[in-house]
Amino acid sequence: MSIDKEAIERWYAGREDELVAAVSRLVRIDSTLGPAEPGKPFGPGPAAALDEALALARDWGLTAEGLEGYVGVVDLGDGPTELHILGHLDVVPPGEGWTVTEAFTPRLVDGLLYGRGTDDDKGPMAAVLLAMRAVKELGAPLRKSVRAILGTDEETGFRDIHWYYERHPYAPCTFSPDAGFPILNTEKGHYQPTLRADWQRETALPRVTAAQGGVRVNVVPAKATATVAGLDAAAVRAAADALALGPAIRFDVTEGPDGTQIVCTGQPAHASTPEEGHNAQTALVALLAALPLADCAATRAIRALARWFPHGDHTGAALGIAQRDDLSGDLSLAFTCLTLDADGLTARFDARTPLCGSDASIRLPVERQLGADGLTVTGAIDPPHHVPADSPFLRTLARCYEEWTGRESHCLSIGGGTYVHGIPGGVAFGASMPGFVSNLHGPDERVCVADLLTASKIFAQVILDVCS
Repeated sequence: MSIDKEAIERWYAGREDELVAAVSRLVRIDSTLGPAEPGKPFGPGPAAALDEALALARDWGLTAEGLEGYVGVVDLGDGPTELHILGHLDVVPPGEGWTVTEAFTPRLVDGLLYGRGTDDDKGPMAAVLLAMRAVKELGAPLRKSVRAILGTDEETGFRDIHWYYERHPYAPCTFSPDAGFPILNTEKGHYQPTLRADWQRETALPRVTAAQGGVRVNVVPAKATATVAGLDAAAVRAAADALALGPAIRFDVTEGPDGTQIVCTGQPAHASTPEEGHNAQTALVALLAALPLADCAATRAIRALARWFPHGDHTGAALGIAQRDDLSGDLSLAFTCLTLDADGLTARFDARTPLCGSDASIRLPVERQLGADGLTVTGAIDPPHHVPADSPFLRTLARCYEEWTGRESHCLSIGGGTYVHGIPGGVAFGASMPGFVSNLHGPDERVCVADLLTASKIFAQVILDVCS
């Protein structure tokens, strides 16, 4: 028995409310990384979201199982596994600036469902489960099976999916609905080293005694703070005004018991697209470097950071590592984490490297140049990922996308990394439609419910075409 497009359309008719309810069940759970507990390797939040997703799958008549708290698996079909669909239930912290609703209080407004995880990646995985339910309830005979793998550590290291594939084989076909349509067959490499400088405790004034910026290496910081001893607030405000970094960057300067307190506010973005945000950390470093500070180790380190990571440099030009190729585009760079105290500093940046990138053109120059300024650099490049556009599986994905959207499919490159990075033949596929702005990793993250329902239909078609 074959299932045609009209049968799929009939099954999905009137399912919008069910999809919204399913996504909302997951979004209500704060699934940011937490301290490990027995059976909960990434904390209680991700574990609770996983339990809820597995309960949702069972409510929909699907076979679901948790695997030691790392991932959950949902299976459909009796034959050998042909297709893996990988997505995640953990989320980045809510951050600030939400206006439509609070981060973990889903709200539907004018066809858009708001909340942390609606787009990244709880909404898409609910759409996958709905697609599996559709295939099951339509009675399609599957010669091979599909497995959805629900992860809990995508935002903080992929330890979940690495754990899974250390114990289970890859499937012949794999996609992750953790990006956008049509097909993302190229993912840039990742270079996220740690920078460190140590010094003896100092007394020279004025000097920076503390600084803090960033919460995740893959998030452009929306806030950064510092304390400057021995310099009054008026002098700091004057330096901030002279920088003239524009209205998107705000400095709040006050006198405190330990010195002048500086709070810099910008706009968050995913580190793979740093140009979409306004980096509070680089703005703060630029201000600190412009102050009339004493010549001491902390000052020299801050001015080195300002030189190598100037505010507004998103391509690594100052470091001399800017490069590009036609398939994957430009290298991108975001300076995202910084902690400075009396004993030294630790910092990180997130570079997304094109296919042409290498140790010789990226890592070694960084280590040499920062090392000359007294900063140790540790960390390797995770190579880029590429799947040829003419592979049979990608042709199937393209056909399904075109059939359900009426748009022409093509392959794209992204700076963001998904679970398929390094998985043979794996690509990102969905769930956002071209042109839609979801605000993922930022305030007012949202998903278009109509688009998400269409994505679910596309996923159902892919399951049928690959497995039946």
